[in-house]
Amino acid sequence: MKSEWTVEQVKSYMEPHRNEENAIPMAKYMKNHFPFLGIKTPERRLLFKKMMSEMELPACEDMQKEVWDLFQLEEREYHYIAIELLGKYKKQLTLEDLSFCRRLIEKKSWWDSVDSIAPKIVGDIVLANRLEGEAVMVEWARSSNMWTNRASILHQLKYKEKTNEELLFATIERHAGSKEFFLQKSIGWVLREYAKTSPQVVQEFVKSHTLAALSKREALKHFK
Repeated sequence: MKSEWTVEQVKSYMEPHRNEENAIPMAKYMKNHFPFLGIKTPERRLLFKKMMSEMELPACEDMQKEVWDLFQLEEREYHYIAIELLGKYKKQLTLEDLSFCRRLIEKKSWWDSVDSIAPKIVGDIVLANRLEGEAVMVEWARSSNMWTNRASILHQLKYKEKTNEELLFATIERHAGSKEFFLQKSIGWVLREYAKTSPQVVQEFVKSHTLAALSKREALKHFK
């Protein structure tokens, strides 16, 4: 019989695998924004798989609380577990869940959490609700929060031929002049990815618009 999913139960799986030797360079890689348990990705994923096999997933109505509670813990691996847990509900997530995704994006923000939420979770919600979801992405693009802006740029990262070019390019144009490294990088990344689907469109867009050198370099990587 499976046990109940609780934050304390999650901690009971994770804490025995603390590794200070790993934790120091892992934190350094993330510019020391967060402490780490020192559990590397392959081991963490195995632990999450074990949790899934031995604990009952929270009821859908309790999911947000469990995810948010994990996000309150200090060590970064718990935030990763929270995002993986959220991902288990992808097929049940609706437009109403976008505001919760935004709370996560704006909480303890860094590229690793934002990039796990934006294309894989937010992107799926918007794709299933194009008209209303895209309106929310326009709102996110206008936010004063850089990470929410990054999420609005990256939500179409995996869309390929389903990409809404008008929205993509309008969002990029809105932030093309930004001095923020993480916005410049996200612009280049999403263009580079879309170039795999529509290379000529991307080349023409880059040629006809003023982009940061970083964005341009990233966008055109596959053309060299």
